[in-house]
Amino acid sequence: MTTVVGAVSGDRSAAERTERDPFAGERIEVEESSIRRISPGGILSDLKERFDAIGRRLTYGR
Repeated sequence: MTTVVGAVSGDRSAAERTERDPFAGERIEVEESSIRRISPGGILSDLKERFDAIGRRLTYGR
């Protein structure tokens, strides 16, 4: 996204670029653990890690 913003605002003044900066100001930040709880990809990733851990314990006896 930064490349696109740079390409689009290349001919603007510094004041105009600051005014239109999508990264300026407040933003919503969500913790990764919160997203993992509701995201199907996060849930499947957690399950894969658990299965891998079980497989390692069975294979190596740890």
